[in-house]
Amino acid sequence: MDPKSGRPLPPRAERRRLTHVDRGGRPRMVDVSGKPITARRAVAEATVSMSAETLSLVIDGGGPKGDVLGVAELAGVMGGKRTSELIPLCHPLALTDLQVSITPERAAGLLRIRAEAATTGQTGVEMEAMTAASVAALTVYDMVKGVERGVTIGGVRLIFKSGGKSGDWVRHDPPGHEDAAGQTGAPRQTGARAAGRIAKPPRGGGRSGGKRPG
Repeated sequence: MDPKSGRPLPPRAERRRLTHVDRGGRPRMVDVSGKPITARRAVAEATVSMSAETLSLVIDGGGPKGDVLGVAELAGVMGGKRTSELIPLCHPLALTDLQVSITPERAAGLLRIRAEAATTGQTGVEMEAMTAASVAALTVYDMVKGVERGVTIGGVRLIFKSGGKSGDWVRHDPPGHEDAAGQTGAPRQTGARAAGRIAKPPRGGGRSGGKRPG
């Protein structure tokens, strides 16, 4: 009997359980050999909050270690490609796409990191996208800690995934939900799917594809 609802629990075989733990409680890699090969894509984000002075240094490229945004974007790509070496039970995947872009938001005093990963295979790329976003955020911290050690990393989360048996999933934060950037209400636009890709909305003043705006 479920103590919260008072309803009978479903048969044990039908109950949800952690997929990376066997019935004996031991960790295991999920067997995906019976899953169909499909196109899979995931988008994740993270935020790095800092003072206005430090943010200006980052945007202007005047930090002690040089181009913070360019190095962090590259580090995110490199980290995402090595996800299976960092997360013990992740499958090694042949990624078909991995992009990291960082957009400064002066009003909020932060950098918003977006990572997008894709593959054609039997398991998803959520962890690759989230790892890429996390490594990019950590790289930003490493490059600015010499001028501000109180920089805060937050809001690491999955925004969108597609493919596989479960199909598409899009984050919908409830009204009044506050993310790490202090934003409330509807979720940020993650782009509409088009021809198997995610079409990114224009980003005024941000970065895209590792290139600075002209």
